[in-house]
Amino acid sequence: MNTRPPRRISRRVLLGGLALLPAARALAADSLLPSVAFRRPMPPPASAADVLDVTEFEALARAALPPAHFGYLETGIDDDRTLARNRDAFGHIEIRARRFVDVSHVDLTRTVLGAAWTTPIYLSALGAQRAFHPDGELATARAARAQTTLMMLSNAASLGVEDVAAARGAPLWQQLYPTDDWAVTEGVVRRAERAGCPAIVLTVDAMPSRNTETLYRAMRIDTRTCAECHVNNSHDAWRKPMYAGLDVSHVTTHAPPYITLEYLDRLRALVKAKLIVKGIVTGDDAALAVAHGVDGVIVSNHGGRNEETLRATLDCLPEVAAAVAGRVPVLIDGGVRRGTDVFKALALGATAVGIGRPQAWGLAAFGQAGVERVLEILNRELVQIMRQAGTPSLSAITRSHVVASTWQ
Repeated sequence: MNTRPPRRISRRVLLGGLALLPAARALAADSLLPSVAFRRPMPPPASAADVLDVTEFEALARAALPPAHFGYLETGIDDDRTLARNRDAFGHIEIRARRFVDVSHVDLTRTVLGAAWTTPIYLSALGAQRAFHPDGELATARAARAQTTLMMLSNAASLGVEDVAAARGAPLWQQLYPTDDWAVTEGVVRRAERAGCPAIVLTVDAMPSRNTETLYRAMRIDTRTCAECHVNNSHDAWRKPMYAGLDVSHVTTHAPPYITLEYLDRLRALVKAKLIVKGIVTGDDAALAVAHGVDGVIVSNHGGRNEETLRATLDCLPEVAAAVAGRVPVLIDGGVRRGTDVFKALALGATAVGIGRPQAWGLAAFGQAGVERVLEILNRELVQIMRQAGTPSLSAITRSHVVASTWQ
């Protein structure tokens, strides 16, 4: 039995311990991982080279942008739950690390629709990039050039395809909002093809109007006159530069609700380049698209901005890949933040993997250098996980390299 008198605690020790309680309580309450806990007190990076991971750019973009512009970037629809699911889905898949493989050289190259890519990562369509940086799509194109990365140009870009292609120094893929005026649609397609675009990417998941509540809330706290910073002082997508010179007087929506198989056939007959359909989330629609002559499909829900189905694109990927059965490339976007995410998508059947919001975060924070750093980080992380998984090439990544998580 211990009969020694209780040890007195000095006032200095007591006060020092009390001072630590808030921090200890915060750590306990948040159950923070060390990688998160030690990130919080650090000063913001002074340059793009100082940024350690892609998600770090998000906070930098929030600090750099007006509320409405950041709200536009971050919004989903309704409760933003599909947007969140896109990201969360990657956490439900685990990677099986393999040994006894020579991974001294890791090859990220891939041939997509006859073109040689140096990486399976591409920049997906992201509109109105001058809302994030004065150089807009020009800075992004220069970053894509520096990182030898394919860029898909939004139909709602701040600049025309000719200027952006010149900055990229290589062909772009042109995303297409069809509008409800066929003459305008034809004009956009012809202009893109004249500019050397080898692929037209038809977006089929957009419908007239959407409930972007996160954007609307951000607009309430933005004191600026919003339309003043928009092309032609208008929010209308068909007032963007890609529609310049076309008669848009009859356009009422850039996303008509009658995109049927007959419409797809008509567009297939019009497009001389490759035709890709973006917004496919079921095997049924993927099979139909292939049967009607498309050259590729993109599993996408517009970053959770157009539908509150609560299905993540990663969860949709296996059934789409199975339905396509290797006949055309299957691409995917939505929620990609790590090289491990890219690996998981490739393992589940993707030919290539697109990023959307991360390029805008990098652009807002540091312009061209920020977008370059985003791509650099993702490619570096992809190489690292490919080594751990024993996959020296993209073709070596198979379904056997991933399993569903059992973690609760």
